[in-house]
Amino acid sequence: MVARNFLVAALLVGLGLTRWTVEGLFAHLQPAGVAYLFFVGGVLCPVAWLLGQTVPVLTNLMNHRRTGEASGYALYWSTLGSFLGSVSLSLLVMQWLGVSAAVLVCALLLAVGSLGLAGQDPEGALGARLAALGVAGVVVVPGLVPAGGVTDTAHADYSVTPVALPGYQDARAFFVNNSLASLLDEAEPPRYARYVTHLRRILLEELAFRDRQILVLGAGGFTLSHREASNHYTYVDIDPEIRAIAERDFLRAPIQGSFVVDDARRYVMATDRRFDAVVVDVFSSHTSIPGHLVTREFWQDARQVLAPGGVLLANLILDGKLETPYARSLLATLETVFGRCGVEVLHRSQPLSNVIVSCYASSQPGPRRIYQDERNPADLDLARSR
Repeated sequence: MVARNFLVAALLVGLGLTRWTVEGLFAHLQPAGVAYLFFVGGVLCPVAWLLGQTVPVLTNLMNHRRTGEASGYALYWSTLGSFLGSVSLSLLVMQWLGVSAAVLVCALLLAVGSLGLAGQDPEGALGARLAALGVAGVVVVPGLVPAGGVTDTAHADYSVTPVALPGYQDARAFFVNNSLASLLDEAEPPRYARYVTHLRRILLEELAFRDRQILVLGAGGFTLSHREASNHYTYVDIDPEIRAIAERDFLRAPIQGSFVVDDARRYVMATDRRFDAVVVDVFSSHTSIPGHLVTREFWQDARQVLAPGGVLLANLILDGKLETPYARSLLATLETVFGRCGVEVLHRSQPLSNVIVSCYASSQPGPRRIYQDERNPADLDLARSR
């Protein structure tokens, strides 16, 4: 039974967790919740159910006098294996070889385990071994076949793809986790994604920054400083490989600025440096900002690294009308730290839009009152504001 469970689990892991399966589910099953349902119900839950039977089944085969002793031994080895497996996969295999390699390793180990257990049944040993070898061969193929220019790291998948866009000349797109992160074309001067162009205009034209220190949380394609030598840029990203990938495949040139490998929140908490501008552009996918980077505590830490007179610029993906609970709560959270911030929606007609939020180190949250016909101190407030 354990050998059979291992064999079926190897097939589910080796085929169900491949990039082709996952991307196919989310590309063809909409809305995304339906794809999640199929993925969890069709891959993850069956694997957990099959492997969850291992300990109770093997407990019955242990030659101990007491049931409690057998259960203790089984629980000991199960816990030790779970710990060693999770640590080695996340800290060794994923870090050095990538997520796809981790999936392949899990599938092959299950197939090898099934092959070893097959010898315990003399009657069906040959058929079980052939089945285990066949499954091993099946799961190896998708794990070793390159995925069409996709570079897989422990943190994300990266690819650079030519795109045809109005007004762009031979443009190429930098995709992170299948989501568009940056654009760059061959025009002179080059054109970038609209939100990057907007951020560059704020920094270089509206604020007229020259010889300033600018911190960029979230590297993307490093286009904010592309061919921009008038300021000093420091990029912070959690993935140590993103710089080499961007320089080789996307920019096709060295980045302009320095690069720090760190979590964005940890960096702003630990650094003693102060910056004239902090640009927050951190996403795990096109619409998802990591949860620990939207809290009031994170914005407070980000404010601490601003120099006097500095500005924080945040690129957010929100609904174009700013009507959803997420949009309202995120903007309200920012204003509890900075007070009133400037909000610019770049794509008002689209369901999701880049929203550029500008907050200043000099701003402070303060009490607000509502002007009413009965009591209207608007003129007095206006005079005090001048």
